[in-house]
Amino acid sequence: MFKPQHMYDREFGTGNGYSNGNGYTNGNGHTNGNGNYNGNGHVNGNGKANGAKVVKMKPMDSELLREQGHIMVDFIADYYKNLQDSPQDFPVLSQVQPGYLRDMLPDSAPERPESLKELLDDVSKKIMPGITHWQSPSYFAYYASSTSVAGFLGEMLNAGLSVVGFTWLTSPAATELEIIVLDWLAKLLQLPDHFLSTGKGNGGGVIQGTGCEAVLVVVLAARDRILKKVGKTLLPQLVVYGSDQTHSSFRKACLIGGIHEENIRLLKTDSSTNYGMPPESLEEAISHDLAKGFIPFFICATVGTTSSAAVDPLVPLGNIAKKYGIWLHVDAAYAGNACICPEYRKFIDGIENADSFNMNAHKWLFANQTCSPLWVKDRYSLIDALKTNPEYLEFKVSKKDTVVNYKDWQISLSRRFRSLKLWMVLRLYGSENLRNFIRDHVNLAKHFEDYVAQDPSFEVVTTRYFSLVCFRLAPVDGDEDQCNERNRELLAAVNSTGKIFISHTALSGKFVLRFAVGAPLTEEKHVTEAWQIIQKHASKFTRNDHY
Repeated sequence: MFKPQHMYDREFGTGNGYSNGNGYTNGNGHTNGNGNYNGNGHVNGNGKANGAKVVKMKPMDSELLREQGHIMVDFIADYYKNLQDSPQDFPVLSQVQPGYLRDMLPDSAPERPESLKELLDDVSKKIMPGITHWQSPSYFAYYASSTSVAGFLGEMLNAGLSVVGFTWLTSPAATELEIIVLDWLAKLLQLPDHFLSTGKGNGGGVIQGTGCEAVLVVVLAARDRILKKVGKTLLPQLVVYGSDQTHSSFRKACLIGGIHEENIRLLKTDSSTNYGMPPESLEEAISHDLAKGFIPFFICATVGTTSSAAVDPLVPLGNIAKKYGIWLHVDAAYAGNACICPEYRKFIDGIENADSFNMNAHKWLFANQTCSPLWVKDRYSLIDALKTNPEYLEFKVSKKDTVVNYKDWQISLSRRFRSLKLWMVLRLYGSENLRNFIRDHVNLAKHFEDYVAQDPSFEVVTTRYFSLVCFRLAPVDGDEDQCNERNRELLAAVNSTGKIFISHTALSGKFVLRFAVGAPLTEEKHVTEAWQIIQKHASKFTRNDHY
C-alpha cells in the first residue's frame, strides 16, 4: 500500500490537520461535524454551534489552501520517490479486474464533509491499485506522457489562477503569452517564417488540448476553404489522403467533418519505405480521383507514426500538395519534440510546403498533460471555419483587428491557460537541457536496440529513428503464425509481472513489440532490467527451439 511519509509527518489535528476524521481544529476547519470553531472554519457547510449564526462553506480559503496544498505536494512528491525506491509496490500495468472499484466505494456522495486524510488514505488503498503508472521509470508502452517539476508547477499555477481565456479581453496575458511562447517554440523547431505570429504572412500558433483536436480543426479549415471555391453541394466529392499508419484520429476528424468514409484514402505502406507514405502512391491516387470527378483537398502526413515512429517524406509530399493545391498537414505529435535537436530537424525538412503542423509537448517536452501546439500558415482559414460571434462575447478594445481571440481557433469556447506551463518548462530548463534530455532517451533506446540485435532469438523489425524500438521474437523456420502467437504470449507474460509495461502493434501482418523510452525517471538500469525480464520470459520459447 502506498503511504507517503511526508503526508503523515504533518500533524492532523493541531492547527493544520483533522479532528475525529471530520475536519480541522484550532480555527482552521471543522470539529466533530458541529459548526464553527474559533470563528474560522466550517462544518458541513452550514452547521451551528451554541446558537451561532449559520456559517457558509468557504471553498477557497487561502490558509486552508496553504495547509492542504503542502500536504498534497508532499503526497505527490512521495509518490514519485516511491516509484523509484519501492517499485515492487507499484505494478507498472495495473493488475485489477474491470469493476474492481465499485465495491470499494459508497453508493452515493457523502452528506457531511470528510477529511483530507481519509480521502488520501482512499487514494492510497483504493485508487492506486487501479493506476497504470505512466510515470514509472519502467513504463515503455505507447508513447510517454512526460512530466516535470516545471510542468507540474505550471499546472498548479494554472489551476490557481483558473482563468478562462477564450477572448483577449477575458485574460489578455493568457492570449499574449500563448502567442509569444509558440513563436519561441517555432523558432526552436526552425519552422518557416509563415508559421510565426511575427511573420510576413497570416500564420500563427495555438495550443490545442491534444493532437486529435489539432487534426480536427485543420480538417474543418481545409474543408471550408475548398467548399468556398467549389460550392457546398460538392461535399460528397471531397477526398482526403493519409497512410495505413496515420493516427486513427484522422479518420475520426474526417467523419466529424462530414467526409464520407469511402472518400478517406489510407495508402498502403510496407517495409520498403520503413512504413512511410510512398509519394508515388499518393500522386497516383490523386490522379485517379481527379479523373473520376472527386475533389482532393487534404493530405495528412506524419513524422513519427504511432505504430513504429515512421516518417513520411515531407519534401515530395509537399511538392505534390503544392502541385494540386491540396492542404498538407504534418502530424508530428511524438517526434516533433525531437526536432528541437539540430540532428533530428532533418525529419521535418519540407515543412515549408505544409499548411499546418502540430506536436504534443506533453509527450516528450515535459509539459504535462495536455499541451498540443498547432501552427497554421493562414490563421483566417481556421478562424473562418470556427468563429462564433454572439452578442454576449462582443467587446470594444483599441486595435481590435490585431487582437487574437483563441475561441475561434478551436472547437470549445472555454480554454485553459496552457501556455503557462510551456513557458515555465522553456524558462526553468532552457532549450539546451531539453535537447540533451531527448538525446538521452534516444541513446537509451539505442542501448535497448543493441541488446535485441545481439540476441539471435530476437530481431529488430524497423529502422529506429527516435526513442522507439520495434522488435519481436524471430520466426522459426519461417512460421509467421507461430511467431505471432509467441510474441502475443511473451507480451502478456512480461506485462503480467507488473515490473515493466510494453505495448504492441501490427506491421505487414507481423505482431510486433514496441519499446518506447520517454518516462522522465527512466535510466540505463531500467532499460537493462527490462531486457532481462523480456529475455527471461522468452526463454521458454527459445529453449524449446533447441530440442
